[in-house]
Amino acid sequence: MRKNIMRFVFALAGAAVGFAIFPYFWQLVHLDDNRFLMNGLINALLGAIILLVVELAAEPALTASLNKTEAKLAALSPSVLLFSTLFATAGLIIANLISIPLYQTGNVLTNKIVPIGLMILIAYLGARIGTVRVEDWRKAFSRRRTPEKTSSGEVMQRKADDNFRRYKILDTSVIIDGRIHDIAKTGFIEGTLLVPDFVVHELQLISDSADNLKRAKGRRGLDILNAMRKDPEVHIDNYDGDFEDLTEVDSKLIKLAKLIDGIVVTNDFNLNKVSQFQNVPVLNINALANALKPQVLPGETMTVKVIKQGTERAQGVAYLEDGTMIVVEDGQYYINKMLDVIVTSAIQTSAGRMIFAKPAHQTKQLDAHANEAKNDTKAKKRA
Repeated sequence: MRKNIMRFVFALAGAAVGFAIFPYFWQLVHLDDNRFLMNGLINALLGAIILLVVELAAEPALTASLNKTEAKLAALSPSVLLFSTLFATAGLIIANLISIPLYQTGNVLTNKIVPIGLMILIAYLGARIGTVRVEDWRKAFSRRRTPEKTSSGEVMQRKADDNFRRYKILDTSVIIDGRIHDIAKTGFIEGTLLVPDFVVHELQLISDSADNLKRAKGRRGLDILNAMRKDPEVHIDNYDGDFEDLTEVDSKLIKLAKLIDGIVVTNDFNLNKVSQFQNVPVLNINALANALKPQVLPGETMTVKVIKQGTERAQGVAYLEDGTMIVVEDGQYYINKMLDVIVTSAIQTSAGRMIFAKPAHQTKQLDAHANEAKNDTKAKKRA
């Protein structure tokens, strides 16, 4: 659809240029005595054909440029678009006023080409002026408001921080995970969740996989997207552009984030590292989950179920409800049994938090032995 529109626009522009310019060109090359060439319909048709051929030859480059332009426009705030449009329109009006004397001349260069150039130049300058100082223009055009005061009389001002980014770009892993829906409903994520079409396409390929597990994950991701789209509490949008020069979805996500100054939301450890290396901000759901896990201190007691052997001798492994792994000393003797343990230490790894513990009854036995030794020592001193 987009390609057909581009072709129509180029053909229409070519027809207008051919109708307006070609007669002067034929006069310049001394072919104005040819009635066929001086026909306005023929000139319009020739212009349309020439620009249509140019569009077909440059279509890949034009499509890529159009995608970048759409991405940049999507990232602009409404106030920026408003003031850039207003000042560009004012530039066009000024260019037309300047060109009034030029329209009276009989030279095609001064009455056609120069006015068009002036319109393009002054409209561009106007758009740049409206964009660069948008905050100043907003203050100038808006009415002065009385700032609200707190009970203590201090003026409270709220302004978005420079670090705020409107778009949070979702990758495939975080959609399949599903927790992003619950997080978005709580309101902890500001702005708009953006789902590119190439991510949806990857989900579709996964859902069509011959592997049962992959197929189930893909369908789960598509179901979560549909649920988020229907949820009025979630602000979600899609991006229909693509980067045909890139094949990897991760590379496309990073490039899109750079274009629209967005944030990549992911669970992928490798994508997280690559994004950080390329100075693209990342929100990792796993990192958030690890940060929200309850902190444990050495000496705390808990009851766990040992489910398997550990990697070291006599170790057992248990898990908390949030998935935190607990390594229990001498735990292999209590597999599939509930056991009271005492925390000895806790460490944070790239995969999450890991807790080390030992059975509580061993500690009690050691304390009993220590008390017996202490009593024996006291008795010997008395003797």
